[in-house]
Amino acid sequence: MTRVKRSVTVRRRHKKMLKLTKGYRGGRKNLFTMAKNAAAKAGVHAYEDRRLKRRNFRSLWIMRINAALRAQGFMYSRFIKAMAEKKIIVDRKMLAELAVKEPAVFNKIVEAAMAK
Repeated sequence: MTRVKRSVTVRRRHKKMLKLTKGYRGGRKNLFTMAKNAAAKAGVHAYEDRRLKRRNFRSLWIMRINAALRAQGFMYSRFIKAMAEKKIIVDRKMLAELAVKEPAVFNKIVEAAMAK
């Protein structure tokens, strides 16, 4: 069996990993083992934070809608229930945008949902 020298393969692999960790502090940017661990941990955090971002935005939208509703004397939970009963399908992201940028349109949606 012939002998395999791995210098080219290893160097290529190391360069690829060190390129990923460019900008990190200390040995995490230029020592392969530390860089490998840092990149792995960064990937874990990135995965978690992509999910947390959705959660945070949803809570922000709910806060904005609630603040706009409280100014009119309504409660968020009752408003959402009324929208479901009247089959008004507007997601929270759009409601929050309307509450901030187009209050007149938001007020019409609220009136339509809360009308008896």
